[in-house]
Amino acid sequence: MREPATPDDLDAVAAQLGRTPRGTRYVAHRCPCGKPDVVETTPRLPDGTPFPTLFYLTCPRATAECSRLESAGLMKDMAARLADDPELAARYRAAHEDYLARRAAVAEVPEIDGVSAGGMPGRVKCLHVHLGHRLAVGEGVNPFGDETLEAVGEWWKDGPCV
Repeated sequence: MREPATPDDLDAVAAQLGRTPRGTRYVAHRCPCGKPDVVETTPRLPDGTPFPTLFYLTCPRATAECSRLESAGLMKDMAARLADDPELAARYRAAHEDYLARRAAVAEVPEIDGVSAGGMPGRVKCLHVHLGHRLAVGEGVNPFGDETLEAVGEWWKDGPCV
């Protein structure tokens, strides 16, 4: 799903983030409650700053769940598996390449050429990035995005975050 962000969407994202969103291009995914939970951003922000995170997770409940999982050591477990499993490493490298290709389709930014997000392809650095990637592009593209989505559960079950 990818659709232009409406003024109401941008207001919801601003409320989610507690600040005005920067470089928002599209709503890349909506929470089951209907609010945006992932936005697609420009690879270069309006002030000229390179911004490697193409898919930005905005829902505070989903981000809190990712933070909880990070604190519980999930990234360390994922990194250990990445080092020991060549098939998983190949799938993760493919996720990195997917991320780069999608960002390059928007704009080439020499300062971040070859740099995706979330530690890809050699480490696991940010579950928020992996969940955002998974929600934006679907199942089977980012193995750690798929695992993160399964682990966070139904963050929306108590209704809209804003």
